[in-house]
Amino acid sequence: MTLKTLVATTAVAAALATSTQALAQGAAAAPAPIAQGPAIPGICVMSLDAAIGSSTVGKYVQTRLGQISTQVQSEVNGEQTQIANDAKAIDAKRATLDQATFDKQSADIQLRANALNRKAQLRERELQATQQKALGRIAQELDPVVRAAYQQAKCSILISRDAVIVAPNPSMDITPAVITGLNAKITQFTFDRERLDQPAPAAQTK
Repeated sequence: MTLKTLVATTAVAAALATSTQALAQGAAAAPAPIAQGPAIPGICVMSLDAAIGSSTVGKYVQTRLGQISTQVQSEVNGEQTQIANDAKAIDAKRATLDQATFDKQSADIQLRANALNRKAQLRERELQATQQKALGRIAQELDPVVRAAYQQAKCSILISRDAVIVAPNPSMDITPAVITGLNAKITQFTFDRERLDQPAPAAQTK
């Protein structure tokens, strides 16, 4: 069992982005309880999405990613507004400018707009890289917690709870134990936006 591989999947990435909403919707749309058979010894289930999304560190990462995303959006929006205002100013002066000057100023605006578009795409990739790195850190912390819960419950096999059609007997579910263990181990860690536009450090020569 390697959580570092699982954490790269779309389902895990979506857990941090939509965990609160998904959990709320799941609670609201929960079906009526059904009679369940006895627990099957040795078979355990766990929801990786719920373990991350419901943990303290998972909620912290979700909030922090939202803050970083807001900062990026504010940066891009500010430049976009300035470019739009400058373009309007040039249009307002169109009648007083000769063609060469108008073309030059319009071309400059277009260059700035193109540069901003490239910057926005870069920031989007940086946000994705930031999310992946944060998820990787959670996976690193989560892996031994899952192993400990697995051994504590004397599991012989661990199945994804999200892959079964009907929720299994609750006594087979180690998700709550995993959440408790993860909360006891880590609640938050410092991280900022990944920077992909910074040059790689020069190789040292001997």
